[in-house]
Amino acid sequence: MPDHPIIHGCIYLQVGAKVIAEYTVAALRRTVPPAVPGVVFLSGGQSEEEATQNLDAMNKLEVLKPWTLSFSFGRALQQSTLKKWLGKENVAAAQATFLVRCKANSEAGLGKYTGSGAGDAAASESLYVKGYKY
Repeated sequence: MPDHPIIHGCIYLQVGAKVIAEYTVAALRRTVPPAVPGVVFLSGGQSEEEATQNLDAMNKLEVLKPWTLSFSFGRALQQSTLKKWLGKENVAAAQATFLVRCKANSEAGLGKYTGSGAGDAAASESLYVKGYKY
């Protein structure tokens, strides 16, 4: 089972996506009213791929989730695309990278992600920035 570091202050907790999903959904079930239409997540410094795997794991859980679980599409969708583009004439390559991330996150939102977005090394880079204000 691959471990995914989740940052909590200065301590790195090594837990898998399934554990993250179980605890997150349990907390949401205790605190978020069913009338709320959706809960969206920021990446919180995770890599694009980690954020996608965690979203997928939450949506795969076979428990009542009366709200849509998705991303607030920010860095975890755009970072590898921006690295590919670099503000230059790499538009086609950047668009292809963006499409891969969109497809991966669409699948994760349905709990059907198969790892198809893991091919780009930039997608696995941590987006954690010490002192970054979320």
